[in-house]
Amino acid sequence: MQDILALASANLLTPMILCFALGLFAALARSELTIPEAVAKGMSIYLLFSIGFKGGVAVADHGLDGTLIAALVAGVILSFLLPFVAFGLLKGMTRLSATDAAAVAAHYGSISIVTFVTGSSVVQSAGLVAEGYMVAVAAAMEAPAIISALYLASRSGGRAEKMDADLWREILLNGSIVLLVGSFLIGLVTGDQGMQRIEAFIVAPFQGVLCLFLLDMGLVAGRGMRNAKGVLTAGVLGFGLVMPVVGAAFGLAAGMLLGLSTGGVALMMVLSGSASYIAVPAAMRVALPDANPSVYLTLSLGVTFPFNLVIGIPAWVAVATAVGG
Repeated sequence: MQDILALASANLLTPMILCFALGLFAALARSELTIPEAVAKGMSIYLLFSIGFKGGVAVADHGLDGTLIAALVAGVILSFLLPFVAFGLLKGMTRLSATDAAAVAAHYGSISIVTFVTGSSVVQSAGLVAEGYMVAVAAAMEAPAIISALYLASRSGGRAEKMDADLWREILLNGSIVLLVGSFLIGLVTGDQGMQRIEAFIVAPFQGVLCLFLLDMGLVAGRGMRNAKGVLTAGVLGFGLVMPVVGAAFGLAAGMLLGLSTGGVALMMVLSGSASYIAVPAAMRVALPDANPSVYLTLSLGVTFPFNLVIGIPAWVAVATAVGG
């Protein structure tokens, strides 16, 4: 236990986490500090391209095999099942309507790509190596949770839109998914030769760009928390802190069963314990229009995202290290 706490404490004192904490503090203190929207979007594009490309290169070196397929299948199953767990917890811990609970559950079955990028950086800083195909697992875990949410809403009497062409387009052609999968395929096709050509662009600046991006995310999360007094009841807040732990436990079990490396297990926990605040909110506007965005956005971005960055990711890395020896 002491080793886990020591590793978690060390991971907390990284530039990325401290930059997020700075942004959070600045927002809560009502500082005038801001990051221009165009700059934040540019940093997001850079981070998604970088992590996707590097993942593709790693898979090119590793080769396509049964382990990769099994990890993808496990990711899809987790994304489909976790909303049912989340929905059950929400009905027991809160008084949310079935529609709101289903919408929130979708966010916790899907993943936060920014949390994944940060987790990848923390894993690397801890001296661990994860399977390169984990970025493909992240992409595979985006959409299944939305299907689960529609089923839960319909079964519980909520109004859910049909899975028509517009909704599928919203899900599958979301900008972050297209960029992540596209850059992954580019890295897979070009391999080491492609990496050598652009390594100076996507490797060395990565940590610095991530620090500034997380500073902006801290500002966004802090503003959301500041304006969410009427939304965060004790039960809702408790769910936002408990569900990441529950999800990470499922990720730990899946990673161990798959025989992933210590870094891979940590990233599977990060993915399973995260909550979407980009792709799923966009889909929920179409799929569950009656759901209250202030509930699911406040929970995913204002509660779970800060929890994962400050406590969750270091803890998952520490647990994976302890379990993996």
